[in-house]
Amino acid sequence: MRYTTAGESHGQALVAIISEVPAGIPLSLALIDNDLARRQKGYGRGGRMAIEQDSARVLSGVRFGKTIGSPVALSIENRDGEAWSERMAVWGKAPAGFTPERAPRPGHADLPGALKIGTTDSRDVLERSSARETAARVAVGAVAKAWLAQFGVEISSYVTRIGAVELPAAEIERKAGIFSAGKIESSSVRCPHEETSAQMTTAIDAARETGESLGGWFTVVATGLVPGIGGYAEATDRLDGRIGGALLSIPAIKGVEFGLGFKAGTLPGSQVHDPIICIDSEGKPDSAGHISRASNNAGGIEGGMTNGQPLSVHAVMKPIPTMTSPLSTVDLVTREVREASRERSDVCAVPAAAVVAEAMVALVLADAYQQKFGADTLADALVAFEHYLTRIA
Repeated sequence: MRYTTAGESHGQALVAIISEVPAGIPLSLALIDNDLARRQKGYGRGGRMAIEQDSARVLSGVRFGKTIGSPVALSIENRDGEAWSERMAVWGKAPAGFTPERAPRPGHADLPGALKIGTTDSRDVLERSSARETAARVAVGAVAKAWLAQFGVEISSYVTRIGAVELPAAEIERKAGIFSAGKIESSSVRCPHEETSAQMTTAIDAARETGESLGGWFTVVATGLVPGIGGYAEATDRLDGRIGGALLSIPAIKGVEFGLGFKAGTLPGSQVHDPIICIDSEGKPDSAGHISRASNNAGGIEGGMTNGQPLSVHAVMKPIPTMTSPLSTVDLVTREVREASRERSDVCAVPAAAVVAEAMVALVLADAYQQKFGADTLADALVAFEHYLTRIA
C-alpha cells in the first residue's frame, strides 16, 4: 500500500492517491472523518482549527462501500483557502500590495527550503512543509486501518508528556502501556490520567501567556499483531526501521524508540530481554500452551519482526517553530535583523501528532501484512492469514 499527497496549507485542497489497495476492504466515510476530527482536536491548537472542518471526499477506488482494487483518491477541502485565493492563485500575477515572506522562522523548513529551490519568498516552501499536509496522511491511514482491522489489528495512541509535565511511569506500568480509548479520547490532551491531563493544560496555558510553544512525547500501540511480520534478511525488511522512518517523516518529530528504547542502553541484558514462556488461554504457565513473553521490553519487535506482543513505539515532538514571541532572524534579501514571521499556529500540537503517528504506523503495518498475506483481494489474504495461524499454532 503506497500513497502520495499534494496540496498547500492555504491552497484549495489537500489530495492523496493510495495505490496497491486490495479489493474487498469494507470502508466508510465516517471512519475516515472520525480520524480527521481527532487530528483537529487537542488543547493548545490554534485558530486554524476553528476554520477547518476536515472531511474527506472519496473520488475513486471505492464502490458500494468496498475497495475495488484500483487506486483510492481522496481530497480534503481547505476552507481557509478561500481567504488566501489571491495570494495563492495558480495563475496570473501577485495581487497589488503583495508582500513576499522574507523572514524565515528558526526551526522550520523556511530557510533551508528557500536555499534549496532558489526563492526569496519562503511561502513557496512553508505552504507545503506545513503540518497541514498531515491531514491527508490521516485520511490515508484510515484506509490502512480498515485493512488491518480485518486481521484483528487495532492501533491507538496517547500523550505521555507535554513540556515538563509527564505521565507517571507507575501509571504506564500498571496498565502495561495499554489504555482504553475512552480514557484517552475524553482527555483534551489525549492523556489517560486525569490529574496529569490537568497539569498539561495548565502548562499549555502558561506557554500561551508567555508567547511560547511546547513539545512533548507520545506512544503508539498496535495490538492483535501476529508474530513474523516484517523481516530480518534485508535491511529494508526490518519493521522497526520502516516504522522509525515513517514516524520521523512527520513534521517536528525528532526521536523514536521502541519498548524500553534508550533506557535499554543503561541496563544489563538480563533486565532488558523478555523471557520466552508457554502460557494457556488465561495467561497461566502451561507447557502445552502457546509461546509468549514474560514481559514486553522489546516493544513487540525482535530482529526486525513482530513477536506477537503489542507493538509499543514512542516518539518525541519538538515545540512548534511559530511563536507569538518570535525569535530573531534575518531578511532573505536585505540581511537585516528581523523578528521571524508569524503564522496562525498552535501552542502545542502533541495530541494531534499522535493521531498522525497512528496513521503512519498503520501504513507501514498494512504494507507489511500485504507482503506477508497478499495484496490482490481481502478474501485471498484472509485465507493465507488463517493458514499461517494454523501453521504456527
